[in-house]
Parts: sequence; structure tokens; C-alpha cells
Amino acid sequence: MQERADEDIGIARKVAFLSRPAAYPGQVDAVRVIETHMSWVFLADGMAYKLKKPVRLPYRDFSSVDARRINSEDELRLNRRLAHDIYLDVVPLTEEVDGKLALDGAGPAVDWLVKMRRLPEAAMLDRLIVEHVVPMTAIDELVVRLARFYREAPVVEWSPEEYLCRLADHVRADAAELMDGRYGLPVDRVRAILAAQTAFLDRAADRFEQRVRERRIVEGHGDLRPEHVCLVPEPAVIDCLEFNRELRLLDAVEDVSFLVLECERLGDAKLATYLLDTFLAASGDSPDIGLVNFYRSRRAMVRAKTAAWRLHDAEVADRGKWFARALSYLDIAQDCAAALA
Repeated sequence: MQERADEDIGIARKVAFLSRPAAYPGQVDAVRVIETHMSWVFLADGMAYKLKKPVRLPYRDFSSVDARRINSEDELRLNRRLAHDIYLDVVPLTEEVDGKLALDGAGPAVDWLVKMRRLPEAAMLDRLIVEHVVPMTAIDELVVRLARFYREAPVVEWSPEEYLCRLADHVRADAAELMDGRYGLPVDRVRAILAAQTAFLDRAADRFEQRVRERRIVEGHGDLRPEHVCLVPEPAVIDCLEFNRELRLLDAVEDVSFLVLECERLGDAKLATYLLDTFLAASGDSPDIGLVNFYRSRRAMVRAKTAAWRLHDAEVADRGKWFARALSYLDIAQDCAAALA
């Protein structure tokens, strides 16, 4: 399909068009628009359509129509691994001969959208945790799906030394970012967490190297959080890190440890423990607790970093919220680092 250059069609015009019920096929009564850091999501009755923002950042470039098409196709392909019935298609936004926009029309594409089945908000795991109504039978089904997913995931063919080196590089890079004076975070705490993590990497190098030999390093999800897990009518996991393959290459236990960490942060430590124990049993894995605590500490540092980034986002109104969020993740990272053995 022919594409037109971004400058031909303003993004405001696209968003305005997609915000109208008449833009969508069938009888749509209302459209709810959600703006995120990197996209707009249009909730049109039972469907959801995601439009990428035309941005260029160090870790992703969506500045061209073609780049957004490629990323949308990657998002569809990768998220179907854990949510096949949710991710339906990639559809073009077109400009017709009369100059009007259309969704999946006959004219040249001026943008691309990921079309998804809309998930019930009341069934998202983060909400269920807060409301204390998590259905444990669905958790068991989720664990079985995750265990199968990692068992079938492509194994990353790194040497043990390469994996250890990459972990060390990530740990140092995350800490360096958090010690940037622009954020105003406690540098001494960050430095102490870094010291504990790097010391553990040194003294437990053989344990990390063994994870490679056991072929536990795979192409996973990369952003496994409760807000990305829907439990009914059957478990589905959405929103993997489709834009950066490097961030999806990790120990399966690190991926799941992130979900465990977030369940605990939301106030359900019992669920967190149950998730980890049942996942390890279902997957036949048996990492020692030191590795799990290291992965939790590392993931908490990553989340502290992403919260800190929001402090300099022009679209963020409540900077106090994100500063507090970054500090809370530093607390978790510090507690997990203190438990390393």
C-alpha cells in the first residue's frame, strides 16, 4: 500500500478523526481516548485501536509512517504469543480522493493502527489485587500459560560470560541514570544498591552462568506487570516490549520476578509468593533465592529509572507522584539487595 509522508497529515487531525464514533465500522456509540507516553488508544465500544505517536527517542524511532507500520506489525506478532485472541490486525489510516480520512480505506496510508479486542478493565490483575478479589483458579491458568510460553520461547545463544557482562552493564547504566542530578534522588542510596548488586554478580557469577547453560535465557515479554495481565474470560498478557528486542532477552525467572515484585508492591505479598512458587513448580525450574532477589532488585531499579524519566516529561502534571514512585522502587531495590546471599 502506498504511504504518504508524515508532514502531509497533521497528527492533531488524525487524533480528532479517530476520536469520533463515525470513524469506525459498525454502530459505535462512543469513543474513549487514552493518551499514553508513546501512543493514543481509542476505545470504540468492544474494540481498541492504538496509534503510535510520531516521536524519535534514543531507544525508539516512530518518526516515519513506515517505522510506525513496522512497529505495529511487531507489536501484533509478539503480543499474539500470550494474547492471540486479543491482537487482531494492523489497519491503515488512509486519505481518500476527497481529502477525508478513513480507517482501512482505499487511499494511501497516512498512518497505521493496532486493532485489538477490548479487555474488561475489571478483570485486569492490578485492579483485582487492589479490590482483593483475585480469582486463584485464573492465577493457576496464568501460571500454566507462562510456563509453556517460556518453555517454547527462543533461547538466546549467549555465552555464560556474555550474559554476565550484559547484566553488569545494565546494572551500572541504570544506577548511573538514577544518580543524574536532574532527578534529585538520593545518590548515596543508589550507590549502595549498585555496590550490593555488583558484589553479588561477582561472587555468584557461577550461578548466573549456570542459567545460560540450562538454556533459561530466552526472548520473553520484558514488561510483565499486573496492569498487563487480564484474567477473564481466560488469562491474557498484553503490551510486551515490542520496540526493543534487547530488553526482551532475559532469564525467564527475571521476567516472572518482575510480576512478583509488582504484585507485592500493590499490597498482595501472599499472591506474589504463590505466583513464584507455582511458576517454578510448573516450569520445573529451581533458581536459588539469591538470584530471585537480584532480579527483583534489578527490576526495581529499572522501574525507578522509568519513573524518574517522567519528572522531565512536559506532559506530566504531578511530578511529586513520580518522584515518590521512584523513591518507592528504590526502597524495594534496597530491600532486595540487602537480602542477597
